[in-house]
Amino acid sequence: MGKTLAYKLLENHLVSGEMTPGEEITIKIDQTLTQDSTGTMVYLQLEAMDIDKVQTELSVAYVDHNTLQTGFENADDHEFIKSVARRHGVLFSKPGNGICHQLHLENFGIPGKTLLGSDSHTPTGGGIGMIAIGAGGLDVAMAMARGTYSLTMPEVYNVKLTGKLRPWVSAKDVILYVLQQLSVKGGVGRIMEYTGDGVANLSVPDRATITNMGAELGATTSVFPSDENTKAFMEAMGRGADFVPLAADADAVYDGVLEVDLSTLEPLAAKPHSPDNVDSVANIGAIKVDQVAIGSCTNSSYADLMKVAEILKGRKVAPDVSLVISPGSSRILTKLATNGALADLIQAGARVIENACGPCIGMGQSPRSGGVSLRTFNRNFKGRSGTKDADIYLVSPETAAYSAIQGVLATGMGKEDLQPVPAAELTPNDNFIVYPEGTNTENTPVQMGPNIKPFPLNVALGEELKGRVAIHAGDNITTDDIMPSDSRLLPYRSNVPHLSDYSFETIDTGFPARCREYQSNVIVGGENYGQGSSREHAALVPLYLGVRFVMAKSFARIHRSNLINSGIVPMVFVDPSDYDTIELGDTMVIENALEQIQGQEEIVVKNITKNKEYVMKPELSDLEKEMIRYGGKINTLKAKQ
Repeated sequence: MGKTLAYKLLENHLVSGEMTPGEEITIKIDQTLTQDSTGTMVYLQLEAMDIDKVQTELSVAYVDHNTLQTGFENADDHEFIKSVARRHGVLFSKPGNGICHQLHLENFGIPGKTLLGSDSHTPTGGGIGMIAIGAGGLDVAMAMARGTYSLTMPEVYNVKLTGKLRPWVSAKDVILYVLQQLSVKGGVGRIMEYTGDGVANLSVPDRATITNMGAELGATTSVFPSDENTKAFMEAMGRGADFVPLAADADAVYDGVLEVDLSTLEPLAAKPHSPDNVDSVANIGAIKVDQVAIGSCTNSSYADLMKVAEILKGRKVAPDVSLVISPGSSRILTKLATNGALADLIQAGARVIENACGPCIGMGQSPRSGGVSLRTFNRNFKGRSGTKDADIYLVSPETAAYSAIQGVLATGMGKEDLQPVPAAELTPNDNFIVYPEGTNTENTPVQMGPNIKPFPLNVALGEELKGRVAIHAGDNITTDDIMPSDSRLLPYRSNVPHLSDYSFETIDTGFPARCREYQSNVIVGGENYGQGSSREHAALVPLYLGVRFVMAKSFARIHRSNLINSGIVPMVFVDPSDYDTIELGDTMVIENALEQIQGQEEIVVKNITKNKEYVMKPELSDLEKEMIRYGGKINTLKAKQ
């Protein structure tokens, strides 16, 4: 029986464990990346581990999220990250260089390597045949300190591609179709591996768009083979020597398969407010558009923006539309400037903004009240744009650009020719990278601004866990819901006490006050609790507010890990109907908690208020049980030193 590519890559990095789905494995991590929204907390945690030099082959600290410096807070965070990077041998990418995932593809990603990143869209690296996994910040800090990462061995699911995309249909439409078929829970516990004859018809930027949005499936990661297209991309980046051919065995066996004929796809859009709420542009119809935003780590490549420039050249953005474009990197912007495409964009009426995440995370360019915004981004959760009542649609760059001209949602398919973008070399630019000169922890001080506060730590597990239900939430609760991320709050990513006042504000503004009143708290959630971003603030803030455990129908992978890293117990209902019998304010208790959680597959939670009992499954590995016992990953590390 042949091996999948994902299995081969994990096997090549296996440190311990059995590679059977559901079993815990530990793998060697070659590279890490952080971004500044999560990075400050990562480097606070790294400092707490008291190490000298990072143990990875390469670690890079990117600044791409909090680039609006309306006060001292963001600038202080950047200076802190730069100082810790210098102390420990980490590369520092300055603001303006671009978006971490695009930059890592261009400059550092290598087929066959492992990459762990404190951003949920780290799987972008799977577009060149990497095992690239998004994780919580503490997991990334541990990987830098020890060079390893532990995870549950996923299944490997095959998305078999055939045919070739038609003009005006793009890679964005491929992943939107997959989301439509499998849903935002369809990749949970899986690696999505792309195979088939159609793979050869997709460029690396195409593949990176697809692997990037594998995060929206809930997948551990996504991966494409490394082939001649990969080689051409690496050579265009000036890194041809890093190319390695990689592929699954011809007789590889998968845990499931979805067949996609690329030639049958049409332009699609994800309607508000979920990436899997997908329909065709034709079916949705010509809705009036107020704003169009093109960019983000999903669709800001040179190829994407050249397609946009071709569509806009010699034309005019509709009078009622605001079009904003954020290139993915300084190299891309330089190329657009030198080949004349930048002039075409500006002449058409586009606003070209900084090479950064920007509007994707609500950092500027929020739509008007009740407005409609078409975005080439990866998420359209309610309120994520910074405008709570805006309707956000996710579309391809082609659809976005054409709609910006028409003033309504539209596609040029069947109406106009659209030429393929020829490959182009991007001139290397190291001027935004600060390379560490060795490491010197004694003589390199940490720059700690007044907004940077210590991260909260849990306590060891006692004989009883008790708390009141502080929120009873629904299905598909996102990390944006738990801890909103926008231009108001991103400057406070290193200040958990400040952030705690805003937890769950999009759903229940009374949550923080209720937590402070109850002191010891429980969260009850529905299906896929904690989907979305990797930000561990969605666990650290509840920890700060006294949350002891979370009861849900199911959990998103990264958030579940972040809860455990913080010593908060995640538990799944054995009988999902029990969820409906719990109300706000109910007092929940786990008796003999240490014995139950450490020794049993199922535990009993008593509802003292209702005089009911619930059977719950924590589904913890031995390592995770140890972390719960000591009150989180940092406490476990200290206890075992």
